[in-house]
Amino acid sequence: MNVEIHIADLKYAHYAQEICDLMYESALARGTGIAKRSPEYVAKKINESKSVIALDGDKLVGFSYIETWGHQKFVANSGLIVHPDYRNQGLAKQIKRKIFDLSRKLFPNAKIFSITTGLAVMKMNTELGFKPVPFSELTDDKEFWKGCQGCRNFDILERNNYKMCLCTGLLYDPAQKEKESVSGSRFAAKLVKPVVKKRTPNKMYKK
Repeated sequence: MNVEIHIADLKYAHYAQEICDLMYESALARGTGIAKRSPEYVAKKINESKSVIALDGDKLVGFSYIETWGHQKFVANSGLIVHPDYRNQGLAKQIKRKIFDLSRKLFPNAKIFSITTGLAVMKMNTELGFKPVPFSELTDDKEFWKGCQGCRNFDILERNNYKMCLCTGLLYDPAQKEKESVSGSRFAAKLVKPVVKKRTPNKMYKK
């Protein structure tokens, strides 16, 4: 495997239709829905350098993109896909890290969130510092929740007034991480090793 993960730009826009097809195939394989995106929408994300693409030579093997909500207060890393021939090799984790780092660079103050039923995605997010939260802690932007309409469980979300579903909500809050970092530094500063004075042995004098 000779896969390289790139921050996408306009020279990769011709992969847009293939990316959409792979997203659809991945959703069918999981038995759940996925927010439907048009080739034009994916191409826009590519042209804006708000996505990452994994290629083995010229072959598309993975993709993920950034969406912003609530006037850029919230960021979602969406559409993470890996070609079936390249799964179970740690590639999803590499793509996740790349899109997460890009999100932090482009939107350093935004909260990054994810909703998923996938155990592997939960594990990847947890390793990056995400914490499980109720849906009330996520964006209330109606356009985001419209993206769930393609999911087979959308009726559950509607019945619960968009407050809960089968998905788990996960959130990375940079402000909270900063507080934890400062708190940890203060705690470490208090752990000062006691100074142990060495006793000077009595001097021997000759008579």
